[in-house]
Amino acid sequence: MVVRITGFIALLLTGFSSLTAQQPKIDFEQYEPASTLVVPANPRTKAVYPFIDVHNHQYRMGSGNLESLVTEMDRLNLKVMVNLSGGNGDGLKQMVANARTQYPGRFIIFANLNFTGIGTAGWIENTVKQLEADVRNGANGLKIFKNLGFSVNDAAGKRVTIDDPRLDPVWAKCGELKIPVLIHTADPEPFWDELDNDNERLLELYTHPRRKRSAADPAPWETLIGEQHRMFKKHPGTTFIAAHFGWYANDLGKLDSLLLAMPNVMIEFGAVIAELGRQPRAAAAFFNKHQDRILFGKDSWVPSEYATYFRVLETSDEYFPYHKKYHAFWRMYGMGLPDAILKKVYFKNALRIIPGIDRSLFPE
Repeated sequence: MVVRITGFIALLLTGFSSLTAQQPKIDFEQYEPASTLVVPANPRTKAVYPFIDVHNHQYRMGSGNLESLVTEMDRLNLKVMVNLSGGNGDGLKQMVANARTQYPGRFIIFANLNFTGIGTAGWIENTVKQLEADVRNGANGLKIFKNLGFSVNDAAGKRVTIDDPRLDPVWAKCGELKIPVLIHTADPEPFWDELDNDNERLLELYTHPRRKRSAADPAPWETLIGEQHRMFKKHPGTTFIAAHFGWYANDLGKLDSLLLAMPNVMIEFGAVIAELGRQPRAAAAFFNKHQDRILFGKDSWVPSEYATYFRVLETSDEYFPYHKKYHAFWRMYGMGLPDAILKKVYFKNALRIIPGIDRSLFPE
């Protein structure tokens, strides 16, 4: 791979090597000077309303004490966490039992599929039966990871597309069972672009090189996203939640058209709040228009990072930092959403589409 780095980015990544020896070297990720801008600041460490996080991962929930996790949740006003990493079979059953025994009502578990053997006789029938059993055992949704489309191959060694017709019975069964499907497809589009200083994700790709993709690894970005959208349209009776705003948080006009074309699709903003925080007026207008279609999602469990989400959603603050520079080297601005929309995003929309949530934990 040929790497082209020029101009300002090259200067930053080399620690200002062209400057004189007397001047200190400054690392771009650590360079965070105190702003001289004097503006109102209303940092948030706790959500103004109790909320449901529909995108979280707790892999060890099947055993162990959950007290420290719930203590952190209480500090954030996080009333219900959706653990998308429920697995299936006995592992899921044990996870549901442990959560319900220790903290009933505080956790919702989504099942996952086992794609091993797809394409062999009986695979789809057994997979649907397992999904039905998982729902009987307490699963309230299905999570599809990005391995579908990326690395899942069938028995013949061929990449399984997101819209593979062999999976249709799974999506149809979710509609029948009235459980949502939260699906992560692909990654940010710049991961497929050239690794140069025109790529807005350059720093992230340098610090996390395994995230780089290409048209042949495993397919073009447009191909993967197109597969997802065809699957959504093919199953209008099933509720889908497109993870990470479907990777269109940086193009809200396009996302607007997609939501209008696919009324069975919801979206959540895990790991893409930085895109919303740099376009507060456009984002606020989008939230106003699609206030019934947006869910609160965070993804990685780092409690301190929720403060950025609360501040972008709740305040009208200007020019405040994001919590991961390799995600966003720009500043955030608050959308200042009204209470009616905040309540929908924080809990009402999730209550409408995810079964099994204790409604008594939330205001009317």
